[in-house]
Amino acid sequence: MVAVSRGNRETLRRVDFLMECIGFPPDQDLSRLADLARERGERVPWRGPGGEHLRVSLGGGLGVRLDREEGRFVWSLTPDYRSAQRLRVALDAVSLSADSPSDAFVAGWANPLPREDPSTPSPDSYPVRALLSDARRLPRTLERGHVIAMALAGFALDVSYIGPDSGAREPWVAGLPHGAAILPLDGAQQPAACLEVSLRILRVQSLTNPLTDRRVDLVEVETPGRSLPFFVSPWQLAADRLTLPRPGLRIEGTFFMCGRIVGGLGSPSQRLGGAFG
Repeated sequence: MVAVSRGNRETLRRVDFLMECIGFPPDQDLSRLADLARERGERVPWRGPGGEHLRVSLGGGLGVRLDREEGRFVWSLTPDYRSAQRLRVALDAVSLSADSPSDAFVAGWANPLPREDPSTPSPDSYPVRALLSDARRLPRTLERGHVIAMALAGFALDVSYIGPDSGAREPWVAGLPHGAAILPLDGAQQPAACLEVSLRILRVQSLTNPLTDRRVDLVEVETPGRSLPFFVSPWQLAADRLTLPRPGLRIEGTFFMCGRIVGGLGSPSQRLGGAFG
């Protein structure tokens, strides 16, 4: 059954540098941005009735999330991207966040084979770790291996390399189709919901943050099964003298994965197993 527990590891509530990935500079006044979210933001579904749970759309699927739980004075601003891509994920574990009952850390495998043959790994399978922002949608009981469809986006905690395949670190480029390498960051001392990756860049789409007039690069990376959208901080790239993302190059680094459910919850008769909590 799916291992479900109260999270004893939390992502940082003030991961301000992630906002750089969607066009907010390091000196951005986050308090003013939070006030703007309160003025213009729309309520986010599946976040509960109490507290502040708002989203400001920046266009092109981009947005900023403001969250503050009822009875708490600490608020958080996080980047948000509503991806149109759907990724099938077989769940291994769900850990409820200690910060919010609406968030959960999920661990599982992408691109599982049909349920009729769950013991045979798919050649396109790779580990998934993500923060699920609409965890209230999950049923209270689940079978291990229950498949849901998720919309995922990755935001760079750190980019270590952008360049041709010849400069990629060994033994990264091995094991998965398209020379992909995807490893979860697990362990008590590691940040949750993160993947360390080495992936080829398929496309780069230029978006604009209308609040700052800054360019935002949507980096579409080649993962087995289907591509995923990644976002990087241009300030980090400039500081570390890294090449700007371009199609055909490889990107390596650590990415914080955020997701939401877009299908695959199943009927009540399928919701078997251990309970949440």
